[in-house]
Amino acid sequence: MTFSNNIMTDVPDMDTTGGRLSRARDAKSMTVAELAERIGVQAETLAAWESDRSEPRANRLFMLAGSLGVTPTWLMHGVGQSPDESETVDDNQVLKSQIANLKVLHEALGERIEELEKVVLSLKAA
Repeated sequence: MTFSNNIMTDVPDMDTTGGRLSRARDAKSMTVAELAERIGVQAETLAAWESDRSEPRANRLFMLAGSLGVTPTWLMHGVGQSPDESETVDDNQVLKSQIANLKVLHEALGERIEELEKVVLSLKAA
């Protein structure tokens, strides 16, 4: 892990909060579902945080940081202890993680489509 001596003088990681969250999760070789279960949220919620559609509350941010071995400051602002992304990760594991993430997103999209179809049917009936 990379440790910072002074977060005020470090060059910040200019990625978004969701991007940093996703990279930290990948560095730990965890799927969205695994991390979501660990911190007690739905996988769809975590996927929304990673895609910057919403942001975690403070208590969840601290849980995320602890689970991922980074500081809350790094997750929020890109300064502080970040994950060691230089470790060699098995390509097969990375692909499995990406496939699992896509499955979660696919399921959430299917549910949203069904909801919208119900709204369209109710509008036609009115």
